[in-house]
Order: sequence, then structure tokens, then C-alpha cells
Amino acid sequence: MADLPKISEAEMEVMQVLWADEPMTANEVVEALLEQTGWNHRTIRTLLGRLSKKQAIGYREQERPFRYVSLVSREEVSRVERASFVKRVYSGAIMPMLAEFIEDEQLSEADIRQLKTMLTRREGDNDESHG
Repeated sequence: MADLPKISEAEMEVMQVLWADEPMTANEVVEALLEQTGWNHRTIRTLLGRLSKKQAIGYREQERPFRYVSLVSREEVSRVERASFVKRVYSGAIMPMLAEFIEDEQLSEADIRQLKTMLTRREGDNDESHG
């Protein structure tokens, strides 16, 4: 999907439930979110309606009751949200964000090894594209 819809924090809760176990009926989504959030069932149904209107979710009309499915992937939404966060909070600069995360977070030895491996792999990718 070229233009992903803006998804609010509350709508993201609905998407997380759906991504975890789709397709789901409205009642199944309501039950899952009632347990997790304590929201009113009308609130959850309103969020389902908003997400449907935004074309972030759809439903299978041939099945009764309708079963909701995501129309955007977790990966697509995550990519857009990351880019938006970096732009809003760090003026689009990735290095200050990474430096702050590395300094502020408690990283295990395994985390550090994994970061080193990722950077080495990325460095190799850059060498191949410039060579």
C-alpha cells in the first residue's frame, strides 16, 4: 500500500490484536481488548470502524459473522512509524537517536554482539554496492 493510513495509539492496539490472530470476528477482537485494556466494547467497535474506514483493515463478507483481516502489514506500519518518529524527534537524523538508545539502555553482552554483527553485515553491504 503506497499511502499508509495514520494509525492512532488506540487503533494500534486493535491492529496488534488482529496481527496476532487474524482473521477475527468483531466479538473476538472485543473480547481480546476487553481483557488487555478494559475499554468499553463500544469504544473497540468504534476503533474497528475507524480502521475499516481508513482501509487499514477489511473483512471477509462471504463469511458470517464477518471476519476482520489486516490490509496493512506490521512491517509496513512499523517502517512508517519509525520514519515519522525519527523525523519528529530527531529532525530526521538517525545517529543521535542510535547514540541515545545505546547510551540510555542496558545492553547485554548478547545485545552488543548482535549490534556488532548487524553493523559488520551492513558495512559489507555498503562495500559491495560501492565496489
